[in-house]
Parts: sequence; structure tokens; C-alpha cells
Amino acid sequence: MAGFHHVELWVADLSAAQTEWGWLLAELGFARESVWTEGESWAAGGAYLTLTTSPNLSTTVHDRRAPGVNHIAFSGGSRAGVDAIIAAAPDHGWRPLYQERYPHAGGPDHYAGWLENSAGAKAEIVADAP
Repeated sequence: MAGFHHVELWVADLSAAQTEWGWLLAELGFARESVWTEGESWAAGGAYLTLTTSPNLSTTVHDRRAPGVNHIAFSGGSRAGVDAIIAAAPDHGWRPLYQERYPHAGGPDHYAGWLENSAGAKAEIVADAP
């Protein structure tokens, strides 16, 4: 069967990641499945996302414009649900991106919002098709 099993995000500031990503993942219907000293995992739909830190980090600065993953896109449910998440995000450490083109920055048939957290990680919240 095709699909992701999990995604592991290495973070420099675990506490900030737990606060910012934890809020967003909970809003999107993920549940915290496990917690340990260096991280935690959130699961939904048979896959999970892990936030963890490591002594093997090559830098403490995230650059989504460097080769590698630019952003993670999540199913956000209804358009109203996406709107609510994007509106509440600034109170939880996330900065809305492309606001001048919201909610169609990805094109006229793509209803989504983009967010960037304090570490520079980007998440896309995509509404279900009408």
C-alpha cells in the first residue's frame, strides 16, 4: 500500500516545537501518541509525525529554502476549518504567509493557508474539495 508511514522532524528547540507543532497537530486531529526526553510523536490516519532533537544536528538554524523538505502539507478539513486555524495560528507561534493571496496562493482551485513557525518551518493547511 502506498503512503507515508511517518515523518521525523529534527528540531533545535524542542520546547518551542512542542508548543507550536503540538497546537497545530492537535487542531488538525492528530493525537500525541508518545513522549520521551528528546521528543514526541503525533499520529493520525495511520501515520505519525515525530518531533525530536539530536546531538547530531549539523546546525541549529532551519532553512526551508535549502535542499530538502520545503514544507509539510496537511488536510485541514472544511474551508471554515482552514480559516479558523489560519486565524488562530499567530497566537500559537505561527506566522501566516502569502496573506495577500489567501486562500488561493496555490491557484484559484486550491484553498489553503501557509504558516511559518519561529524556527522557519513551513506548513500548508489544505481544505477539502468543495
